[in-house]
Amino acid sequence: MSRSSLRTTVAAALGVAGTAVGALAAHDLTQKRHTILRIYPVIGHMRYLLEGLRPELQQYFIERNWDGRPFDRDIRSIVYQRAKGIHGEQAFGTERDVDAAGYEYLVHSIHPAPQPESVPRVQIGGPDCARPYSMALLNVSAMSFGALSANAVRALNQGAQRGGFAQDTGEGSLTPYHEEMGGDLIWELGTGYFGARTEDGRLDEDIFRDKATKDQVKCISVKLSQGAKPGIGGVLPAPKVSAEIAEIRGVPAGEKCVSPASHTMFDTPVGLIEFLVRLRELSGGKPVGIKLCVGSKVEVLSLCKAMLEVGTAPDFIIVDGSEGGTGAAPLEFEDHMGMPLTQGLMTMHNALVGTGLRDRIRLGASGKVAAGNDIVKRIIQGADFTNSARAMMMAIGCIQAQRCHTGHCPTGVTTQDPYRQRGLVVEDKSVRVTQYQQGTVAEAVKLMAAMGVSSPSELRPWMLRRNLSQTANASYAELYEWLEPEQLLTDPPEDWAAAWAAASAQSFRTHH
Repeated sequence: MSRSSLRTTVAAALGVAGTAVGALAAHDLTQKRHTILRIYPVIGHMRYLLEGLRPELQQYFIERNWDGRPFDRDIRSIVYQRAKGIHGEQAFGTERDVDAAGYEYLVHSIHPAPQPESVPRVQIGGPDCARPYSMALLNVSAMSFGALSANAVRALNQGAQRGGFAQDTGEGSLTPYHEEMGGDLIWELGTGYFGARTEDGRLDEDIFRDKATKDQVKCISVKLSQGAKPGIGGVLPAPKVSAEIAEIRGVPAGEKCVSPASHTMFDTPVGLIEFLVRLRELSGGKPVGIKLCVGSKVEVLSLCKAMLEVGTAPDFIIVDGSEGGTGAAPLEFEDHMGMPLTQGLMTMHNALVGTGLRDRIRLGASGKVAAGNDIVKRIIQGADFTNSARAMMMAIGCIQAQRCHTGHCPTGVTTQDPYRQRGLVVEDKSVRVTQYQQGTVAEAVKLMAAMGVSSPSELRPWMLRRNLSQTANASYAELYEWLEPEQLLTDPPEDWAAAWAAASAQSFRTHH
């Protein structure tokens, strides 16, 4: 190209660019929606560009390895490495401030115990359960198809099948994608009874029986509330309610799918326990339990009184911490509603111990469980097993972009976009799920051995300590009150007496 031709081409390009900039400036000056653009035409767009890039800039270039939210870089790295079969080790010592108030640590033994020959498991099923289930120490927490893509559901279930642990379906119903790979399932029933609902939104017992008796369904979980948004129903945004999802759930396509805030099949604690009894019968005697984010101590004790009155109990209870949550929720609910997992789990554990019910009910813990120390910590606080949602998502490729509710997940985990989903290769990611779960449980077992115990049942509250300041710390045995078996029935301690007196098996509304 000659020099004169090049000048002509450049001039033409500049002319086109100038025209485009002028048109953009004219548009910005006359539009009425954005104040910034009316005052600063053209250059004002830089503000929106930087705002869009802010999460990525924050995550990759600004935040330190240990202070990111919801999961810091160190934890994300552990999950990614374990999922790839790498040990997840770090050189040169911890980066955390081990003297800071709030720092917690496990108490090791001078004489570590030998590790058990087989990985510990938890038997789920009380005296009224005909078909108990052997639960792993770490399982896939509740995440629905719709919130997750089909390939994500497939990968998680195939990983569970290969690794011998369970996947909770979430309240979006039992779907063909959950069943396709043959992994063990916990079927969650929420307030919408999706997949087994009548036209007026109640439970269709015939449909429920047909699905609940499938061999792949190992347990039934009735969701009362979830950690991210306790007190309101789940929400699936309209763009994610495809014709397929609508058919599976039994709701209109293309409309926002909102679960009711409360159940229509019962309205009292006794009614809930009787409902669980009916579900156990319809499922052929499988373990039936509840999942909830703990709120009022009175309501927890009301549930216990209902169990005593009816004469039976759930086979398991999953406590969801307010810090949990993979789905979309109003910020006010995410930040300010519900009891964190530590307090909620210990409240439930002590209530069951104090009413003499703990031996027949297994407790699960769900809420930011990602590493082996999380499993050990939650068992010390009262759990028998743990569930993980976001860490399992990371194992199949989630990068914590926090766009789950938009349909624009960049890794195909939480989108119904076929193009984005194709990036998630089930055969590869399912292996990562298995490797992550097995590696994390193995580390938990190794930690317990270092603490001098060979079984989770030997863990005690004094084995977990917390810094109260830079110069003082105390164990969980000292920091919290731990009830004795049936203590609430005979001599309720001062901190529990008022709540126990106010609790009623006939109402959730009784408060003190």
